[in-house]
Amino acid sequence: MTIDHNEPDVSELLAPFESVEPAVMQRLHDRLAAAAVEQHTLDIAYRTVDSPIGKLLLAATERGMVRVAFEVEDHDAVLQLLAEKLSPRILFSAGRLDPAARELDEYFAGTRHSFDLPLDFSLSRGFRLSVLEHLPQIAYGHTESYAQVALAAGSPRAVRAVGTACATNPLPVIVPCHRVVKSDGSFGNYLGGTDAKRTLLALEAA
Repeated sequence: MTIDHNEPDVSELLAPFESVEPAVMQRLHDRLAAAAVEQHTLDIAYRTVDSPIGKLLLAATERGMVRVAFEVEDHDAVLQLLAEKLSPRILFSAGRLDPAARELDEYFAGTRHSFDLPLDFSLSRGFRLSVLEHLPQIAYGHTESYAQVALAAGSPRAVRAVGTACATNPLPVIVPCHRVVKSDGSFGNYLGGTDAKRTLLALEAA
């Protein structure tokens, strides 16, 4: 491989933009995002929000919310996986996810007990999808055991599979896998960590 020493350095290419005010760059980005939506060249929009359980990554397709990710999952890795599994046409677009951010704010403030967001379950299949479709039926402030969820999802013996479905839930908080506990009442594992699950259950019990 030969190197063309006449090619400009990356820093040289970016130099004209270094003096542009952040507000101007933000407007340019917003315009780009809006154009991508209008021209249907944006398949996945994303943004992050702060919450009592850490910064959350929110991602949505035209069909609805497709991913909520905790910081411990590594947001960059999550976006890369979305690009590989769904589409590489991903762009930061805060406005498109404003409804989701607002409903999450209301939930963490204790004023919202269920979500009204359209959901895209493209990342789930088979029995796992059946489990996820049942979880919103667990009432706010209540819990069900893994065995109860298995029964409700149509496979009473698939208790461990319920655990796997909850552990791989692409839409935690919005699809409340935190409301599923062991038969003895202990928390069990949670993708966002035990502290996050304890915080969510305490919020709903207040």
